[in-house]
Amino acid sequence: MEQLRLEDDENEDWEQEDGVPKLSDHFIQKYLQGRDALVAQEKSREAVRDIHGSAVAGHGLIAGESDRVFRENLSPMAAEACAIVDQIRFEEQQTLWTREYEESQAGEGDIFPGMMFSLAKERMEGSTLWKIVRRMPKGALLHCHLEAMVDLDWAIEKAFDTEGMHIYAPKGLATAADRLKAPFFFTYAKASASSDTSVWTESYNPESLVSLAAAAESFPDGGKEGFVTWVKSRCTITEAESLKHHHGINDVWQKFTSTFPILGSLLYYEPIFRPFIRNMCQQLLDDGVRWVELRAAFVQPYRREGSDAAEESYHGMFQALEEEVEDFKNSEQGKGFFGARMIWTTLRRFDKRKVIEHMKQCIDIKLEYPDLLAGYDLVGQEDLGRPLQDLTPELFWFKKRCMEEGVNIPFFFHAGETLGDGDTTDENLFDAVLLGTRRIGHGFSLFKHPLLIDMVKEKKILIESCPVSNEILRLTGSILSHPLPALLARGVPVALCNDDPAILGQGTNGMTHDFWQALQGWENLGLAGLGSLAENSVRYANYEDLSAKEWTQDIKDGPFGEGIRAQRLKEWTREWERFCQWIVEEYSVDEDLEALE
Repeated sequence: MEQLRLEDDENEDWEQEDGVPKLSDHFIQKYLQGRDALVAQEKSREAVRDIHGSAVAGHGLIAGESDRVFRENLSPMAAEACAIVDQIRFEEQQTLWTREYEESQAGEGDIFPGMMFSLAKERMEGSTLWKIVRRMPKGALLHCHLEAMVDLDWAIEKAFDTEGMHIYAPKGLATAADRLKAPFFFTYAKASASSDTSVWTESYNPESLVSLAAAAESFPDGGKEGFVTWVKSRCTITEAESLKHHHGINDVWQKFTSTFPILGSLLYYEPIFRPFIRNMCQQLLDDGVRWVELRAAFVQPYRREGSDAAEESYHGMFQALEEEVEDFKNSEQGKGFFGARMIWTTLRRFDKRKVIEHMKQCIDIKLEYPDLLAGYDLVGQEDLGRPLQDLTPELFWFKKRCMEEGVNIPFFFHAGETLGDGDTTDENLFDAVLLGTRRIGHGFSLFKHPLLIDMVKEKKILIESCPVSNEILRLTGSILSHPLPALLARGVPVALCNDDPAILGQGTNGMTHDFWQALQGWENLGLAGLGSLAENSVRYANYEDLSAKEWTQDIKDGPFGEGIRAQRLKEWTREWERFCQWIVEEYSVDEDLEALE
């Protein structure tokens, strides 16, 4: 008991010293009272909805409401391209996605458009619709996690080619069960630091370093080739794992979160990190993505070239990121790439002190790299992490400290990535809106809240939707049961994102898989709807620091403004028109398309 009292006193001392408010403080309580009143108002409105049987009180379900203006302003060329794509989609539904086709290919089971992603992936990549979507200008990628934006085959090969790469583990990986789940990591070290002990034995000395080459050659299940296959299986959610929806969300999240420390340890060494950034930017540009906003959790340490010691901060990492992105933009290969910024993220499972320490690091980086650091977020499994309501004191402290330091670090919160309805995780959506988030990551449960939907629209908050991620992480069975069409029908601004492609099975850093899934899965969307989602990504990208008022006005002005956003929206529109022209020239037929339906 005495020890607990000492710890409580110590906590109070540092909180007072840093000026961190408590939940019991008057102004925090005032916020929470207003927040609870909004939640109560929402629930009252939901009760009215249930009585009258209306999906959204006061709003009709008009298909395409979110992209109405975009559709109304299609050029004749774009309208023709959209009609052609509709026809191609219809024809592939009647041919490629049928049981008869599957049986002709000696396959088994029913095949249908919109089937589970991992089962459909290979077939979709061979379709005409894939070729079209692959070429589409996708604008900006607004929601992705740095460690999961790697081409795994490239990264593993690069590690083998990098002098001084080792692996280590908290215990020996002697059994198949150990190799399935026990943690292990990559690191750089001078060759003299390497251990002679094999990591694949019970006699392995915990935490001792084993050269990567030696570990791979001695891998018990197939030598180096088996080692590569094993590393990839530990860094991805496999096809079998993605289909086991009956095991629930917590199960798949355990595998999901286990991959990030491995990937971070592989990538956060300067000789690998720098070419990784260039490779990532190239793959994005090849897929029609001109701008990317990355998130990183900043848990794994960063090492500079030739250094055994990890950096105490992430200044070196930001320096490398800034230099490599600029070099790529200025290269012949990177012509047309707009650039990248970073959204600092903190794990939502951290306690108050750890969160505050992370926030201080974020502000410190912002002061040195103001153009590169774009915002702040909290990440990790929402269902098991601290809700935003509990994090309110830290978030208020962060806003105050940003004002004191003269920096602008807006919020871009993950929220509503849950199946819950009315629980504390689902209610993260309310706090995200009230705390001034400019976009919402996932927003999967938002469709259940009509009042909140109205607020999101009024405040010009965009939803960063990640359909493939939501399926693989077991929020939805397939694209056909995803709630995004309900948001689009209510006029909510949305952009498509790929979230964690290396881990989730896309196998590439681009967004074609998510775009293809949306186009094939949702009848009301069509190419015009897909174009509207891409335009939204350009409109809501955080290219430069703006105040809340400036941000909202800039979003409203769109292409009619005078800043970077307007310029890039105009550039995207020109690219869209060229894309539509290519579709017409490549796939147009003389026959009347309507007569073919």
